[in-house]
Amino acid sequence: MSEYSAGEQDEQSLREDLAAAYRLLAKFDMTDLVYTHLSVRLPGEAHRFLVNPYGLLFEEITASSLVIVDAMGHPKQETSWPVNPAGFVIHSAVHRARPDAACVMHTHTLAGMTVAAQDRGILPVNQISMEFYGRVGFHPYEGIAADDNLSERDRLVRDLGDNIGLILQNHGLLAVGETVAQTFYRIWYLEQACRIQISAQATGVPLCLPSEDYVLRARKQFEDGDDKGHLVWQALRRKLDREQPDYVR
Repeated sequence: MSEYSAGEQDEQSLREDLAAAYRLLAKFDMTDLVYTHLSVRLPGEAHRFLVNPYGLLFEEITASSLVIVDAMGHPKQETSWPVNPAGFVIHSAVHRARPDAACVMHTHTLAGMTVAAQDRGILPVNQISMEFYGRVGFHPYEGIAADDNLSERDRLVRDLGDNIGLILQNHGLLAVGETVAQTFYRIWYLEQACRIQISAQATGVPLCLPSEDYVLRARKQFEDGDDKGHLVWQALRRKLDREQPDYVR
């Protein structure tokens, strides 16, 4: 089970946590077939990361199938599966610029892409949304993030800043954290904030937005009570242990 600092976990523990995150995104319908990535930095390795092999559905990922890659997304272990370096462009930029971002999760969900198609970001339409108020950056679209536009990495890092999440315009969502547990908590609730927002907008009724003072108060309450997703993560790992125990193999 994960602890609060990814740097305190060994490789096997990180493999199991990351494999669990892949399985959970599949279970909660937050995948885009074999595309998008979740990555975590290996302990004591500034430029080595675990990431999914290219071609496996998230529901197929296991701890042993995860591949060690360098900062450019090139495999650093023997693997029978291909790895897509271009798909790691966003992750490598964030990992290199943010030492605190041991884990990075990127999704292409319907709700996330819908909000990414708007120009107002996450609106404080619900208590869940308020946790992200002023903590999610916005990165304008520049085409598919790939090695042919490496200069985009600098702008992506600039737009993320010291935030915990990022909306990639016309693209999707991204969350960062100190651990897999914390990052999963953030991508899950960022997704819920998007689902709530588009549901509220779909009613056609004018949105009721609280005053900024109350929104900031709610955000501080979330921050003060933050256990970094640890309790939620333990519950989710227990669920997987019951329902999909093969993820740890």
